[in-house]
Amino acid sequence: MASFFKESPSMSNLLTFYASISTLSMIIRTILNEIVPRRARDFFTKKFIDFFSNYFADFTFVIEDRWQAVPNETFRAVEIYLPTRISSDTRSLILGNNDNNNITGLPKSNMPTDSKVIDEFENMRLEWILKEKETNQTFHYSRKRYFNLTCKKRDRDRVMKEYIPQVCRTAKSILDQREKLYIYTYDDHWVSTVFKHPATFKTLALDSSLKNSIIDDLNLFCQRKEYFQSVGRAWKRGYLLYGPPGTGKSTLVAAIANYLRFNIYDLQLQNVKNDAELRRVLTATANRSILLIEDIDCSTKARARGSARDIVRRDGSNRDDDRSDNKRSFDPGVTLSGLLNFIDGLWSTCGDERIIIFTTNYKEKIDPALLRPGRMDVPIYMGYCSPAGFRNLASTYLSIEDHLLFNCIDDLIKRIEITPAEVAQHLMKFGDPKIALESLIKYLRMKEIAKEGNGTERAEEDEVIKQEEVKFIAKEHLKVVCGKQGGKDGDVREEDEISRSIYLS
Repeated sequence: MASFFKESPSMSNLLTFYASISTLSMIIRTILNEIVPRRARDFFTKKFIDFFSNYFADFTFVIEDRWQAVPNETFRAVEIYLPTRISSDTRSLILGNNDNNNITGLPKSNMPTDSKVIDEFENMRLEWILKEKETNQTFHYSRKRYFNLTCKKRDRDRVMKEYIPQVCRTAKSILDQREKLYIYTYDDHWVSTVFKHPATFKTLALDSSLKNSIIDDLNLFCQRKEYFQSVGRAWKRGYLLYGPPGTGKSTLVAAIANYLRFNIYDLQLQNVKNDAELRRVLTATANRSILLIEDIDCSTKARARGSARDIVRRDGSNRDDDRSDNKRSFDPGVTLSGLLNFIDGLWSTCGDERIIIFTTNYKEKIDPALLRPGRMDVPIYMGYCSPAGFRNLASTYLSIEDHLLFNCIDDLIKRIEITPAEVAQHLMKFGDPKIALESLIKYLRMKEIAKEGNGTERAEEDEVIKQEEVKFIAKEHLKVVCGKQGGKDGDVREEDEISRSIYLS
């Protein structure tokens, strides 16, 4: 055949060659039609076409941001994974920095809408494109985001069984090692900001036994995904932090978030209109996160309702118009049953590895329905500062492990109720440990005087302490002045009267 073309054949030779080929093809076709059954011919024809279509044709996966009314975790994994695959071939990027505390920080990059990112995996070429479209909801427009993943049709099964799981594993690894955490607040939608709270379990003013029990419980929870599935329970954990104000409830939440590297969703129930919105808000939270509802007792209406059948009019008829009063509700329109349904009802399974934390200053004001096991798994009492808690605070704020004044402070703390916040406030006042500890001792003694000497109610305690503290400062000032004038301590005249005049002025 090669020699035939090299000799530059004439037109007649070409026509003769074409006629020969055509005749041969017709003979072969006739033989196939006569000998090979039609079903066999169709089978081999389909295989022939499929072979070349699989080799050359493309196939597209669509990954939407929501899946069956809840956030699509595969979409979120792709969002986390793709910024690591951005290369010099990418034609456009989104740059931004949401760290309010570091405006000069290096911006992060991400994919803009309709941009393309090329990835490779085991000799497969994969093309990602982020798309967005508006959808018409009942009362408003919302935007739906989705990724298009294009690959060769022959690679479809490998992409589903090997590539997508690898993307999810990589995203989980990135989340486990992420440097920044975020705290989300809700006002019509979740808004995030960088979470930079320095609290750790090491700096908490808690007894070591309580710290260790909390850490052990968190570790056990994170390691028991298969166990929760085997017993048919949602992979979540509920904590109730209760105790007087200033005892470190919010600080413990921050320490848990830093320890687990979980983002925080801070929900104010007053911002939620009804149960339907509450369901939408809570299902929009991501896995591996903390849902925080602070001061749960302040969010509830203490409306104990009787049953409608127990409310009877004088004529003996039931007051059916009062049936809506059978529900306790959360301001302004969230019912207790709506909240409970998400905590341990059917909707509690919409998400994995979630921690729900309620805080309150008054546990006795909380509806008992919220306190039963399965809803609040671990109640943690955050009490007044203990000697062990004080020593932890001294180590954190003063960088000392022991001091001659520690025993005196320990004795006072055992007798006087003082919160860790009050202790920290006095330790931060001075850079010198001795002066800081002396200031704390004086404050504790003033609280003791306010409590015992005057029989003062707790509401008036702060005022008495303020008076005693001003007197003390005035005395110290007069001693310094008299010392500079060459006087002695005994020369201080009418200290109490002067102190009182300073306070009244």
